[in-house]
Amino acid sequence: MLKILHRLVGITGKYKNRIRASYVTAFIKGVLMKVPFMLSFFVIELFMQDKMDKKLCLYFGIAMAASLVLEAIMEHITNVLQSATGYKVFADMRMRLGDHLRKLPMGYFTEGNIGKISAVLSTDMVFIEENCMGVLSELVSFIISQGLMILMMFFMDIRLGLVSLVFVAAFIVVGNLMLKTTLRHSVIKQEDSESLTEEVLDFAEGIGIIKSYNMLGERSKRLTDEFEKSCRESIDFEVAYGPWARALYLLFGLGVSVMLLVSGLLYTNGIITPAYMVGMALFLFDLFVSIKSYYGQMARLTVTAASLDRIEEVFAAKELADTGKKTLPAAAAPDRAEIEYDNVTFGYTDKPVLRNVSFMVKSGEMTALVGPSGGGKSTIASLLARFWDVGSGRVLLRGEDIRNVPLGSLMDQISMVFQRVYLFQDTVYNNIAIGRPDATREEVEEAAKKARCYDFIMQLPEGFDTVIGEGGASLSGGEKQRISIARCILKDAPIVILDEATASVDADNERAIQEAISELCRNKTLLVIAHRLKTIKDADQILVISGGEIKERGDHEELLRLNGTYAHMVTLQAS
Repeated sequence: MLKILHRLVGITGKYKNRIRASYVTAFIKGVLMKVPFMLSFFVIELFMQDKMDKKLCLYFGIAMAASLVLEAIMEHITNVLQSATGYKVFADMRMRLGDHLRKLPMGYFTEGNIGKISAVLSTDMVFIEENCMGVLSELVSFIISQGLMILMMFFMDIRLGLVSLVFVAAFIVVGNLMLKTTLRHSVIKQEDSESLTEEVLDFAEGIGIIKSYNMLGERSKRLTDEFEKSCRESIDFEVAYGPWARALYLLFGLGVSVMLLVSGLLYTNGIITPAYMVGMALFLFDLFVSIKSYYGQMARLTVTAASLDRIEEVFAAKELADTGKKTLPAAAAPDRAEIEYDNVTFGYTDKPVLRNVSFMVKSGEMTALVGPSGGGKSTIASLLARFWDVGSGRVLLRGEDIRNVPLGSLMDQISMVFQRVYLFQDTVYNNIAIGRPDATREEVEEAAKKARCYDFIMQLPEGFDTVIGEGGASLSGGEKQRISIARCILKDAPIVILDEATASVDADNERAIQEAISELCRNKTLLVIAHRLKTIKDADQILVISGGEIKERGDHEELLRLNGTYAHMVTLQAS
């Protein structure tokens, strides 16, 4: 229990002192909660001894009212220090998570971790934020209240104190056994939650394919199975928790009954006075409430432990090192290339995807990567943008190893256009302005004109201020592609990576996109992943990539004369 509480406090960071301060106010609140009971006991005793007068009655009334007011004040301060702080803690944590995800290699997002990230953001953080951060001081308050009640029992009679201690010990034993059971089920429950999130995302993202192949029944069954599995585990969690919860309630009833019996025996034997007997009846039903409530809240914290495990697992994912301090020169030295791959070997796992790849790209020139699917073309381009780091060898930009350059400075030099375009659920204007957030509206509109998308944007309901669906769902493939080219034009980076932007668009859009690409690529250094070979006939250098190696290199005419893989690909496409 203390370990879970310690972990919760550990995530509060700079707000840790506010949480610790809440313990002080919770302590005072815990004491004040029992003051009315104690005052009532003394009032009853004075009445029964015929020592009560108007002045004492007034004093006791004022003291009781003051304790209630102070308790309310302490509770308010505790909520401000703790519950409100909890929301600030997780607001900061979400920002830190966003910054952390930004620095992770792309491989992390392709290894089935999207569901985990979604579950952390939508389930784990929300659960702790709403259910647990406000509980910390309550637990402290419960412990203090229970301690005061036991002390009061010892004050009344040592035997009553000892019996109450026995039952508190029994509560601790049963409560800890309950926590062990619920903690085990909490881990399984949270894993099922992650699995369900992944299945829902997979179903939603693939709904078009699922419908087109008439797989709604099959995929819906998989989704339904995940819901049923999650439902079963939630029920199993309650079934495992239920007997222990009932045991705590039975123990509570038994404790109250035994304490009433013991106090009755002590009274009949003349060991305690009538005033003490009445006082005992006053305390009786509040005697074990604190420890029962304590374990009721702690059961909720077992889910927190599993949630914290998953949050910490995401934060533990290794970031790409961004310790570079070197400043890139404005241009490559006369004897150096703009881009250079020096004996690069790389693999997503232990199996290499690229082997000893070496080539150079001069400033202002176009290098095309061609070859069969899975050969390593996209991997080569991704390594230049440091989506991953090389296993061995170096990728150089203007003679500098890109690992020695700050990531921000590196990305300022590169624009990328991919086949699969992603647009954010935002205005068209903001989707283009991502390329350069400080650009003026005139510059954004000029970039749209150069990308051949200005006309269709102006036909949208709100023009540039039209909000498009998530992923650009409300636009055609060609329209999305031209908007993505517009933001690259606006960025105006000296290096452009193109993953054949016209490979999956219709003929009507292809010409407009080719014109937009021509605007984007003017006076730029190009690294092009080519699928349609007719688009790269004028490339300064063509590299044939197959099996993670460069099999052929040269310009179009040189490779045709070789009569190798490239010549065969040209013949196939021509036929």
